[in-house]
Amino acid sequence: MTFRMAAMLRPGSALLLGSLLSACHPNTASTDTQTAEVPALRRQGNVIEVPQGSPLLAKLQVEAVVTAELSTPVIAPASIEAAPEKLVKLAPPVAGRLVQIHRALGDAVRAGDPLFTMDSADMANVRAEQAKAQATLLHAQREADRQKLLLDAEIAARKDYEAAELELATARADVAAVADQLAQMGAPSKAGSRGAYVLRSPISGRVVEMNGAQGGYWNDINESVMTVADLSTVWLSASVAERDLASVAVGQNAHISLNAYPNQPLVGKVRYVGELLDPETRSVKVRVAVDNQDGRLRPGMFAQVRFDGPAHQATVVPASALLQSSVGTRVFVEQSAGHFVPRDVQVGAQQDQQVEITGGLKAGERVVVNGGVLLHD
Repeated sequence: MTFRMAAMLRPGSALLLGSLLSACHPNTASTDTQTAEVPALRRQGNVIEVPQGSPLLAKLQVEAVVTAELSTPVIAPASIEAAPEKLVKLAPPVAGRLVQIHRALGDAVRAGDPLFTMDSADMANVRAEQAKAQATLLHAQREADRQKLLLDAEIAARKDYEAAELELATARADVAAVADQLAQMGAPSKAGSRGAYVLRSPISGRVVEMNGAQGGYWNDINESVMTVADLSTVWLSASVAERDLASVAVGQNAHISLNAYPNQPLVGKVRYVGELLDPETRSVKVRVAVDNQDGRLRPGMFAQVRFDGPAHQATVVPASALLQSSVGTRVFVEQSAGHFVPRDVQVGAQQDQQVEITGGLKAGERVVVNGGVLLHD
């Protein structure tokens, strides 16, 4: 009986023994999985291997190095200026009291519009000279006519007639001289109120500066009462370094970025390249005409301008392919599938997102253009 029970319990004992053995040893399936796990990368000297099945492979983007037409840009600081021929500082040619200001700061004006009226003793003196010259001319004309009648009647001598003609010519010259003086002052030749002087705008534009006040006395003929400017077109004045001067020419496109509107770039054309070099900054002024019909651009604004340089064939890579090392700039070059080596390169100009490679790479080689930082030391 005891023998039979032992025989019946033997299978259960075997099962129990198997359970105990399993508890005493690690899971063999887990061990096999750990053993089969693929490393992210391996380093063999200068070569970095990314094995098949490595999670890094999906994060690396490799492209061939290409050649493209590239222009070397010239970048320079700049500022907005009013066109010199369209900005007029209006100073009166006579001293006097400002009895009326016809335009306020910011007002639009047309050529010939009155800006301010003065009551001037200087103007009254000129009008008095005008009246005197006209009276003298009238008298000289009558005397010349009378001497002509006497000469024709053989009553007066010819010398008297010639003397009257000389007086007439002198009187006419005096009248013309006063008229020229009035024209130079911008006053009409026809006399109005004796001391009134009206200064009119010589150009169409807008009043951008006001220094005088109604009722004030103005005695400095060299200082402007107000300034009128036509800002529909303004100048961008850029300081181009001497070393970049050969890359800038009249008619060239200029890409402008304004500090006030950084996300609203403008494009203009070079109208003038300065003839003189500033000895202190070693730069030349380059002027670009910029349309300003909307009036956003104001003289004095700061900007940065980029001039398109001459185009040339260059070896280029995306900017994302470049990595900074302790000694310079490097890329990762694909030797074969999954095998990469770091290589130092020399870079040149950048245009958009493409960077010129001046040394270290040649067209056709394949480099990591995205994810290279994962291979970087």
